[in-house]
Amino acid sequence: MKQITVTIPDNKESLFMELMKSLSFVKKVEAIESTDIPEWHKEIIDQRMENYKKNPESYRDWEGVQEEINQKYGL
Repeated sequence: MKQITVTIPDNKESLFMELMKSLSFVKKVEAIESTDIPEWHKEIIDQRMENYKKNPESYRDWEGVQEEINQKYGL
């Protein structure tokens, strides 16, 4: 089963929710208000950014990691 996130204008929310509820194949419809990032997550990101600034050579770029995964698993 897939889960999809959709961003719609505030003035269309009720119309959209009613439409989704009327579709027989939609299993669950819920409105989720803003997803604020907890302060402790922000602190971890700040710490990692500071570590990166001090030692950028100790980090790998996504392309390198992706290539390693592709080679390792034959993707």
